[in-house]
Amino acid sequence: MVNKIDRAKLFLPFDALKGLESAIKEKEEEQEIKKELTEESYIELENKLNRVEEGDRIKIKYYKNKKYVDISGVITKINYIKKRIQLDETYNISISDIIDIEL
Repeated sequence: MVNKIDRAKLFLPFDALKGLESAIKEKEEEQEIKKELTEESYIELENKLNRVEEGDRIKIKYYKNKKYVDISGVITKINYIKKRIQLDETYNISISDIIDIEL
């Protein structure tokens, strides 16, 4: 026969995915809202884009997965029609997601 204390333990709340709630909350806090460039910043970025060429080593700050990411690499391809820059044949970045370029 089960005593009252052991029986009460059967009905305690059970967290099968321990830590999930805090992980979700932490992930939500990491997200950033995509910034709109000012006209001045847009012109400055456009000037930098016009100066870069395939083979140049650059550092790009861009919006990816709801946060800003910095990445460095060598430009392997610039596609002005699709508006994309490829770095190190690995990263294919949309020009509209770029917020800054360091030459």
